[in-house]
Amino acid sequence: MKFFIGLFGVIGSVLGGYVLSGGFLMQLYHPPELMIIAGGAIFALVIGSSVDTVKGIGRDFKFVLKGTKFKGENYLELFSFLYLLFDKGRRSGMLALEDDVDRPEDSEIWQQFPAILHNHHVKDFVCDILRIKILGNLNVHEIEALMDIELDTHHHEALQPSGAMQTMADGLPAFGIVAAVMGVVITMGYISEPPEVLGMKVGAALVGTFVGVLLAYGFAGPIASALKNIAEEDGAYLICIKTCLIADIQGYQPNMALEFGRKTVPSVVRPSYGELDERIREVKASVKKSS
Repeated sequence: MKFFIGLFGVIGSVLGGYVLSGGFLMQLYHPPELMIIAGGAIFALVIGSSVDTVKGIGRDFKFVLKGTKFKGENYLELFSFLYLLFDKGRRSGMLALEDDVDRPEDSEIWQQFPAILHNHHVKDFVCDILRIKILGNLNVHEIEALMDIELDTHHHEALQPSGAMQTMADGLPAFGIVAAVMGVVITMGYISEPPEVLGMKVGAALVGTFVGVLLAYGFAGPIASALKNIAEEDGAYLICIKTCLIADIQGYQPNMALEFGRKTVPSVVRPSYGELDERIREVKASVKKSS
């Protein structure tokens, strides 16, 4: 919703102001100019980006439309999932988690949370760390250092779509100039025509500059910022998992380990202590009922 409000706001403000100033919308309708600018910028992005980066733009853009990737309910679901893992490891021993770690697709715990199971970054991250804990070969500081390295790598990769989009935004005004120059070249072929014909040709050429600047600062740049925010949300989600895992490895009770993680959640989506406590009570009740 927020994306569409901004989209229509930009279009309405720019075109509305143009019309109120006495302009005619059809004067701005020049599809060849748009093809030169948008097409050139998009294919330049393809040239300068990896296939994974281009796919990442398409993958993350749906969250730009939604406005956010992780909400409070997503974090409550995560805490419920981690509680079940931590509680099982504490009650039955870490070796009892081997099947959950080695074959998460067959795990009863993982299957209760399909969104987490299908997030391969989260699945690999959790399974790798729990596997290390089961082996017991590293201390908590060494494990935390490994987690930080993995998080830094993931964050770098997650920011590549927004970086590529920002590069495209930076190049759009230049493509607008290219379209304008090409329009001037065409205009020179009509130099012997009456002033009204030349005026139309010059106006068409200037539309190229207008479109390039508008696409850059009205659309591509804001989308790049939104993609960056999505990457930051993804990083915050993994940091929450890291904090909970570290607290569990240090020997804290599952409830306290989750509280450590809750403190890292961005304030706008952070569940309250009461909400987390109520959710964990529900999870405990379901575990007792099933057993």
